[in-house]
Parts: sequence; C-alpha cells; structure tokens
Amino acid sequence: QVQLVESGGGLVQAGGSLRLSCAASRVTISGNMIAWYRQAPGKQRELVARIGVGGSTLYGDSVKGRFTISRDNGGNTVNLQMNKLQPEDTGVYYCNRVIGPLAWGQGTQVTVSS
Repeated sequence: QVQLVESGGGLVQAGGSLRLSCAASRVTISGNMIAWYRQAPGKQRELVARIGVGGSTLYGDSVKGRFTISRDNGGNTVNLQMNKLQPEDTGVYYCNRVIGPLAWGQGTQVTVSS
C-alpha cells in the first residue's frame, strides 16, 4: 500500500523541541515534493513546511526560524525538526505528497504546554 506514516509527536513544554518523521511506503521520497501540515482543534489544516525534489524549502510564517524540514533519501523519510515550540504549535501533524496527494494518514499529535 502506498502511504506516508507520521511519527515523533508528544507532549512538550513551551520552548522545547520535537523531531517528527514521515516514513514512506511504496513511494520514493526523493522523487516527490513533500509537505508537513498541521491541524489545530477547531481550525483548518494548514501548511507548515514543504521540501522540493531539489531540496528547496518553504515555511509557514508562524514557524520560520524555528522549524526545519529535511529529507533523508536513503531512509526514505522526511523529517521536521521543531524547536522553540509554543502552545500555538499544538495540533495533529500530517505529511503528504504535494502533487498527487495520497490519502491522509492518522498524523501524529503534538501538544505544547505553557
């Protein structure tokens, strides 16, 4: 089954860090633009960061300077390093292919306490 599976979420205090991982199954990460999204309670899903095939990156305004997206082609994963976390970063984080998105996975919960 072609899918992307998110992991690495958890509960962290404000100012802390987490590293999320998006693992691909039956799809090659290196040939796709991959994005991380998040959905906070009662809000729409929003783009957090994306990484192109050539490594170019784009970040949402609220995470610039704090989050870093990277790809590990050998491990067929895309990672999201999240530093200086704030309570407003709380939500379910998802990864997906930007062009030809796959069915959404279950995501990984990130909770930042104040």
